[in-house]
Amino acid sequence: MPGDALISEAPGQLGTLAAGAIADGAKLLVVVGGDGSVNEVVNGVVAAPDVELAVIPRGTGWDFVRTYGIPRDLDRAIEIALRGDVRVIDLGAVSYRTWSGEEGRSHFANVASAGISGAIAKRANEASKALGGKISYYWSTLAVFARWQTGEMRVAVDGENRSGRMIDAMVANGRFLGGGMMMLPEAEPDDGLFDVMLFGDITKRDLVFTLPKTYRGNHLPHPRLEVLRGRVVTIDADEPLPIQLDGEQPGTTPARFEVVHRAVRLRVPAG
Repeated sequence: MPGDALISEAPGQLGTLAAGAIADGAKLLVVVGGDGSVNEVVNGVVAAPDVELAVIPRGTGWDFVRTYGIPRDLDRAIEIALRGDVRVIDLGAVSYRTWSGEEGRSHFANVASAGISGAIAKRANEASKALGGKISYYWSTLAVFARWQTGEMRVAVDGENRSGRMIDAMVANGRFLGGGMMMLPEAEPDDGLFDVMLFGDITKRDLVFTLPKTYRGNHLPHPRLEVLRGRVVTIDADEPLPIQLDGEQPGTTPARFEVVHRAVRLRVPAG
């Protein structure tokens, strides 16, 4: 299959390249990279629902592709990109406050959140990933948690309100983050709903015993974790909290998350 190779030269450029390729008539975009690369590209294709997207997993996390069973093996991933089935998946649209204090708006494909996970993602991105995304994220979680000050958060999911001391609120389209943590094991990326996990006032003991279970997806039920489902999620706090979208950190709360149903045509393993 003939095509052009477009290589980004700076962070954030892949979205522009994707939009330009679509304007030139491209019908299939193949992303070679990790979760951040997928995030950039979906922000460039969200207005083009007829274009298909394929992913050749590289990078360190591979969390987006895990939900769909897209393999890391290069030859098998290429075969799926060329001849895989198409699954039409949802995206999330997020309004938030940028670091400069302005109103921002972006999309995400996998998992977004507000609270400690934004600080963890920032630390993991700044740390060496020579030992892989899983170990980098695990140690970043422990390091950030040791210094985190738990505060009051206010969360609404389709009008159902929760408030209190929380360390994080996670808004998920996919099931995995942090290099393989199956944090939302029942999330379906095409059901028109977010799976929302609220993290209460987690103790160090909770973290030590529960974190390893997330890699197997058997950490639920848990008395300090609550899962809700809905189409619209708002998160706010007395002090602005960092948000993360597919591992990127574009700003802070207050934030509003909305499902964009059936927004992207993704090539997945046949059958």
